[in-house]
Amino acid sequence: MVCIYCSGATRVANSRPQKRLMQVWRRRHCKSCGAIFTTTEAIELGTSLVVRRTNGAVAPFNRDKLFMSIMRAVGHRQTPLEDASALTATIIAKLRRSTTQAAVGPSDIVTVALATLKHFDTAAAVQYGAYHKG
Repeated sequence: MVCIYCSGATRVANSRPQKRLMQVWRRRHCKSCGAIFTTTEAIELGTSLVVRRTNGAVAPFNRDKLFMSIMRAVGHRQTPLEDASALTATIIAKLRRSTTQAAVGPSDIVTVALATLKHFDTAAAVQYGAYHKG
């Protein structure tokens, strides 16, 4: 990676995986100007995970679509935005671990989301299940 200040070469001084967020945090040092900055690396879900529909069509995985459906389900909670964000990350991590292929079905997403929501909040699971059939 190049330096964000001078475009010089950088070296990684420290690196830590963030399993829950499926990211890697890195502290970088510029060899030219000596600047220190932090970067994060995350999986590009739209290209690395696809949804195979029942008719055979393939569409890129859309994190925002999942997030919005989870957000509607946890809307009754005190901190719905934080809860939906954490739940979405958990569901995506479980989907990535459960499949060895790059394609998942809509029913797989619903099944994992329902199981995760049942463990977190039964009312949210009922709300989600009312709109998503597994």
